[in-house]
Amino acid sequence: MSGPDPARAIEKYRRHAARYDATAARTMALRQRTIGLLGLKAGDVVLDVACGTGLSFPLLRDGVGPTGKVIGVELSPEMLAQARGRVESNGWTNVVLIQAAMEDARVSERLDAILFNYTHDVLRSPAALERIFACARPGARVAVAGVKHPPWWLYLARLWRLANARPYLTTFEGLDRPYSLLERHVPDLAITPVLLGTNYIGAGRTSHPIGDFSRSGIRPSGSHNRETLEA
Repeated sequence: MSGPDPARAIEKYRRHAARYDATAARTMALRQRTIGLLGLKAGDVVLDVACGTGLSFPLLRDGVGPTGKVIGVELSPEMLAQARGRVESNGWTNVVLIQAAMEDARVSERLDAILFNYTHDVLRSPAALERIFACARPGARVAVAGVKHPPWWLYLARLWRLANARPYLTTFEGLDRPYSLLERHVPDLAITPVLLGTNYIGAGRTSHPIGDFSRSGIRPSGSHNRETLEA
């Protein structure tokens, strides 16, 4: 199965950008819960991976305060235009926007926290993850939320998941465990399936930065992912 396709992603989000905020409303509670898992504090630098229209910016700014910084990286020009409008209309001076594929983004700050809110394509790109975690401080907090396949025996739910994800994903590769590549960088990543297993949230910490992006090796993880069913 093919991996993420940035060109297709740009085209998909060109069609969906105008109504993205409305469609994202159904997952806002999970997005907010995921941001809470970061445990942000004043002065932190947080990266919002594939920040979209900037829906997470208000909560991220509340967490890092006026002395912190929010960095948003987004591939889609149309999505980032809305994020930029949100920043400008609110007069936020500590939000930095970068239009780029995550594999190519130049993030000069050292990161205290990293947010992956519904970023399946990025999570399935080893190069993008290398780029991100090369900037992470030791012990940087990581939180993630996204869509996934429900258990195999929920066959109809799996078909529903595919149909609903198709407008936003360029690859279904890894949809059973979308966070599997992330575990290499966040060895204590703990995942909780939610919404009958069609979504998930999780959090953990990096043990140390991976190193310069030009390095090809990925440090091995001696631990395994811990999954708990939603109460």
